[in-house]
Amino acid sequence: MGSPGLNQRNNGQYLGVTEPISLGGPTEFDGIKTRELEKFLADAGLYESQEEAVSREEILGRLDQIVKTWVKKVSRAKGFNEQLVQEANAKIFTFGSYRLGVHGPGADIDTLCVGPRHATREEDFFLELHNMLAEMPEVTELHPVPDAHVPVMKFKLNGISIDLLYAKLSLWVIPEDLDISQDSILQNADDQSVRSLNGCRVTDQILRLVPNIQNFRTTLRCMRFWAKRRGVYSNVAGFLGGINWALLVARICQLYPNALPSMLVSRFFRVFTQWRWPNPVMLCNIEEGTLGLAVWDPRRNPRDRQHNMPIITPAYPSMNSSYNVSLSTLRVMTEEFLRGKEICEAMEDNKADWITLFEPYPFFEAYKNYLQIDITAENDYDLRKWKGWVESRLRHLTLKIERHTFGMLQCHPHPSDFSDKSRHFHCCFFMGLQRKKGVPVNEGEQFDIRTTVEEFKNNVYNPISWRPGMEIQVSHVKRRNIPAFVFPGGVRPSRPTTKAATAEGKLVPKSKNSNSGSSEKSSLMGRGADKDADLDDETKQKKLVEGSTESNNSQLVKVCEYSAKLCETATGANTLAMVASDESKKRKLHEDESDSVTVKQIALMSGNIAGGSVSPIAVKISSSASSCSKEAEKIAIEKLTSGHMIDQSTYPEELDELEDFGSTDQTSEVKGEKDANQAEASSCITGPCNIGSFAGCLPNGGLEELEPAELPGPYTKSKVPPNKPLIRLSFSTLKPTGTST
Repeated sequence: MGSPGLNQRNNGQYLGVTEPISLGGPTEFDGIKTRELEKFLADAGLYESQEEAVSREEILGRLDQIVKTWVKKVSRAKGFNEQLVQEANAKIFTFGSYRLGVHGPGADIDTLCVGPRHATREEDFFLELHNMLAEMPEVTELHPVPDAHVPVMKFKLNGISIDLLYAKLSLWVIPEDLDISQDSILQNADDQSVRSLNGCRVTDQILRLVPNIQNFRTTLRCMRFWAKRRGVYSNVAGFLGGINWALLVARICQLYPNALPSMLVSRFFRVFTQWRWPNPVMLCNIEEGTLGLAVWDPRRNPRDRQHNMPIITPAYPSMNSSYNVSLSTLRVMTEEFLRGKEICEAMEDNKADWITLFEPYPFFEAYKNYLQIDITAENDYDLRKWKGWVESRLRHLTLKIERHTFGMLQCHPHPSDFSDKSRHFHCCFFMGLQRKKGVPVNEGEQFDIRTTVEEFKNNVYNPISWRPGMEIQVSHVKRRNIPAFVFPGGVRPSRPTTKAATAEGKLVPKSKNSNSGSSEKSSLMGRGADKDADLDDETKQKKLVEGSTESNNSQLVKVCEYSAKLCETATGANTLAMVASDESKKRKLHEDESDSVTVKQIALMSGNIAGGSVSPIAVKISSSASSCSKEAEKIAIEKLTSGHMIDQSTYPEELDELEDFGSTDQTSEVKGEKDANQAEASSCITGPCNIGSFAGCLPNGGLEELEPAELPGPYTKSKVPPNKPLIRLSFSTLKPTGTST
């Protein structure tokens, strides 16, 4: 099998579906910031000790012995002769953070057991192997989940958490040198085995498709830590999980193959702040394969058109790994990407440091209104099972609220659960609520989501998952009434002072006389590095691209000097080739008409793209500058993120003609040709939907439609029992429980 991500262009090779944005090597500044980052990550305790690393290897060896004993026992029970029993074999593979080399102390190990065709999943794996594990004293917290989308057995082996999947192959004997990267391994495999194998196959393919594994690992370790600190690390909650972050980081490594981790982190935020979702992120071309397995393709599969943030796995069959992302969680992540971009730019000017980037998100200070979802059970085993089930359904509550309020009420789920130690077998989840920004507020307008919550609860009480004693309660709480047990040590902290940046870029507390509205907004956005945090989004975006008020010559020199820091250093006179695809992009580069020589005018000197070929007008600059500027890089990112650089030929020829999916917005349906859709149709958060990039918008403001199984039929509003909480939200006042409508 070749490398589908290796492409040949202009007699040069590169990894990925497009050419790199920059081939520039690291500067001295990049080296300094990378060493600072590595020290920060080490001081944060993200690296395990040598003793723990050895212990993990011993645990994996012990697990391999267990499954080999198990498969021989199964073979003997099925009547195989002694020779076949001795030849019977099963093999353990790792994937996820451990296989990628970015796991930390105490992290679980994602493992896959590959067994022969006669060892079944239902009877042999989840019954026989489960019983074997239950009898072992070194195995604790054994919890099988056979009905999951990817069935898994969870347990601890000598204190190390293990997630064990199972894949049954069509082989009678599993060889020790089995290569599961070959597509032929999927021959005659059932769907659950294909999904289980996909974890290992994707992990190995990622490591093949990055130009520098060590830089990739350091950057990914950084981004995983950042995502956890900022509360956007959770696939089940509708954010991104480990594999999603790995794919995004790998794509940045492809676009900047010679960059060090500090620059990769900065470019991560720069690229994905500008990314126009739902354009997909792909590490390699999507291959149809020869086995007839379904791959991600919104032109064939209607459900694929509903995905808000597609991040495509590189191994066959390619799938969207981030289908859980909703419009609300995408909004939260987009804001966090923008915050990260601003802080990284401040670090380039020595006005911020790494600790600023990793400040925890103040979730319980960010909103005025929250939903609290309490769940209880009769014992610890039932609580673990009930908690896992409810947690897996919470994203549907987000989707229902989005849909039933036509996108006017936005949700921000907290990725972790909390437990009140004073109550037995209890835990709860929280979800921040706010009105959609930019929408006029009508006096007295309220959101009544009682029926929505009742519908969600009815769906959660699934007869298969429910046992006596399992209860769920959803209630509304205001910020001041958040229970104390959610805070560290069970002590509610005093209201933190909001941070703002001075003109010199240093973080200082705001004045105590600041009004509460601006204080809350600053807390919500989590910026703390911009003195203009209270400005509206449009003004803020303008300020990001405005040039300085220096003289014309000094401004041009400043642009060139900054370019030299970003890209490779030139050895002599260099050519600045800045490209703009149309007049609208050129106008976006700068909005200051008063300067006679500005970055905007430099961009206007460049040529246009015609039929994929570039004919730029060269602009000579001094030898102290490089051949690439920040503005040129911005244009390249815009070109990439708009979907124009995705090679349509990488998809099957019969799919080249893309039908018009009829994008809609909140108030009216946008009809017409593809160009009109690309220019106008937008219910997305970060920019217009690009129909040419394999995704379409959805009715009702782009809200994701639930799977048919989740909608048993038209929901009839029933009378709310008097003992149920009244969740009637008003963002100026809230009517207490029991208040009539």
